[in-house]
Amino acid sequence: MTEVCYRLYGTKFSLYTGKARSYLLKKGIPFEETLATLSVYKKFIIPRTGVRYVPVLQTPDDEVFQDTTTIIDELESRFQSSSVYPETPKQKLAALLLEVYADEWLVIPAMHYRWNYPATNNHFIFGEFGSLVMPNAPGFVKRYLGKKVGSRFQGFVPNLGIREHNISALETSYSALLDDLQAHFEQYDYLLGSKPCIADFGLIGPMYAHLYRDPAPGKLMKTKAPALVAWVHRMMDSEVALESGQWLDDDEVPDTILAILRRMSKEQLPVLLDTDQRLNEWRQANPNKTQIDRFIGSHSFVVEGVEAERVVLPYALWMFQRPMDYYASLDDTRAVDELLEQTNFGNSLEHGLSNRLARPNNKLEFV
Repeated sequence: MTEVCYRLYGTKFSLYTGKARSYLLKKGIPFEETLATLSVYKKFIIPRTGVRYVPVLQTPDDEVFQDTTTIIDELESRFQSSSVYPETPKQKLAALLLEVYADEWLVIPAMHYRWNYPATNNHFIFGEFGSLVMPNAPGFVKRYLGKKVGSRFQGFVPNLGIREHNISALETSYSALLDDLQAHFEQYDYLLGSKPCIADFGLIGPMYAHLYRDPAPGKLMKTKAPALVAWVHRMMDSEVALESGQWLDDDEVPDTILAILRRMSKEQLPVLLDTDQRLNEWRQANPNKTQIDRFIGSHSFVVEGVEAERVVLPYALWMFQRPMDYYASLDDTRAVDELLEQTNFGNSLEHGLSNRLARPNNKLEFV
């Protein structure tokens, strides 16, 4: 009898597809993967989801879900053994924060290293994009077609705040992150012990699809952080399931993880808080809108002392609601308050966000 399978639509070079694929593998959920070619977008993805993003998951009952966080939470409700969410307060809050950091901030080095090293990367990455148009074409044809398709993604690089004057700062920050991750994975198999949590699945997206597979950052990772490379391999290994490990005892969050959370609070947290303020202003200026634009202007951010402009991305607040909601659900916050103080978040989670967001029909809206 044929085993009932889920179907994942995406690509190997898609950041968020990597997150969903790793989850399915480690959870032991049977699935088949379909390359999201332009034809598949036109005939299936856009008609069924209303958006042009991957990954998309189709269930055996022909339900369709888009967005990795939605996909994972839907599958967690169906496959409840070996949850990817820690049960203890510090570990769960740390995992939720790190997922936001990996999903919404590490896209910056991921896109920088993919598109700003053309001599090293273009031959490979244009071939990858070309496979979306003609997957069976010769390599030179795929690269020719991929250059046209890929240029649309390349054009988004400045919107993320990747500018000529701050590239050195962005690379310094990423290099320090590699050092932090190398130090951590020299001691632990996963972020919170010997089994992956939701933060591991967030992190594998940029680390696998862009920063490991693309030639330029891949060489850097293999040279600078071999223990991180070994973690990437573990995360994509279906033979080692979630049941075989455990999270650290006594709700421990290692010092090596605290260092990464401090980087998040220094670089990303000010952007998230300012995004909340900008969205509040945008809502007041657009009182008749319930659906939120993908970009709502621009604002400045600082990495390694260098300031630059980037677009305001409200979607990140939908992700940031998750750790904020968890914090609000706790009857006793003393343990997590200590964690937040240690990582320079202070009371930033205590007051919540100005607006409540949801994603009905894969579109961001005010509740």
